[in-house]
Amino acid sequence: MRSSVQKYYGETLATSDDLKTSACCTPADQIPKTVREALKDVPDEVKAKYYGCGSPTPTGIEGLRVLDLGSGSGRDCYVAARLVGENGSVLGVDMTDGQLEVARKYVDEYCTKTLGYAKPNVRFEKGTIEDLKAANVADESVDMIISNCVINLSPDKPAVLREAHRVLANGGEFYFSDVYCDRRLPDDLRSHEILLGECLGGAMYIEDFKRLCQATGFTDPRVLAGHEIEVRDPALAELLGEAKFYSITYRLFKLPPGVLETLCEDYGQYAVYNGGIPDSPHAYQLDDHHRFVKNKPMLVCGNTGSMVGETWLGKYFTLVGDRSTHYGLFDCGPSPVAASTASCGPAGGGACC
Repeated sequence: MRSSVQKYYGETLATSDDLKTSACCTPADQIPKTVREALKDVPDEVKAKYYGCGSPTPTGIEGLRVLDLGSGSGRDCYVAARLVGENGSVLGVDMTDGQLEVARKYVDEYCTKTLGYAKPNVRFEKGTIEDLKAANVADESVDMIISNCVINLSPDKPAVLREAHRVLANGGEFYFSDVYCDRRLPDDLRSHEILLGECLGGAMYIEDFKRLCQATGFTDPRVLAGHEIEVRDPALAELLGEAKFYSITYRLFKLPPGVLETLCEDYGQYAVYNGGIPDSPHAYQLDDHHRFVKNKPMLVCGNTGSMVGETWLGKYFTLVGDRSTHYGLFDCGPSPVAASTASCGPAGGGACC
């Protein structure tokens, strides 16, 4: 599987125009304005070899330590280098030599001349996302992990999530976009070379992915955005039959054991978004069913309260109340995106997603 992916992205695809599905394409309406502006200065060759499926680069991350899993040609790393500022850092890890060559080619000029930094704040290391120790990524050494349509390409997805959880500091977040399926695919489709390369063959069944998150320590996976993927090639569409695929942006927060619970619990807390996050002057979208209007108190369950009050988001929010008194279950309501991609069962499968 790994060699097939290396060949597809290192040799078969020259640019994103060669793709046979919309899996590795990002809808323009999912890209925040700040990111769109940053993209204008990213070198053209870097953008031409971009194969992402979403927009996994949050704003408001100034000063954070960012890790990009499967960074490819480096497009998202170049954007993040601007967003974290000169005091932040960005590390991209990828296994494909051709992609790394393009990613490294423009680093010095982009950081020192385009951004005006004294020295580059972004670097790229060769390695696999299943073994970040080999790329010298230490325990709890990053604040934010991003990834764009890569985890589906991994032959060992549990290892990817374990490594992500290991390297994230408490209060950090794994913010990423990937491709998922509404069912478990048969082995012949999972090993199909083109389907693998197009991010469909390795797509996990959505419910299996949620279970994997929870087993790894990411107890309450949240959905931010999603859309259905179009299979443009008639032959591939015939092979896939009724299987449907979705690009979904997930948010996985790492907090100390026991902080996040498997259900929404009510502790009488409320949170206030104080503003300050770029592109969110009037309101902040935490996930697909939690939108915080600036300065307006909003009742939250214990998990949501911890996400906005005890993570990197804490400097933008005020969380009022503690967990000294429990009032039972909190009515979080269903997740609109998760519900539209689920065949049955509680929408989202986690506490509030």
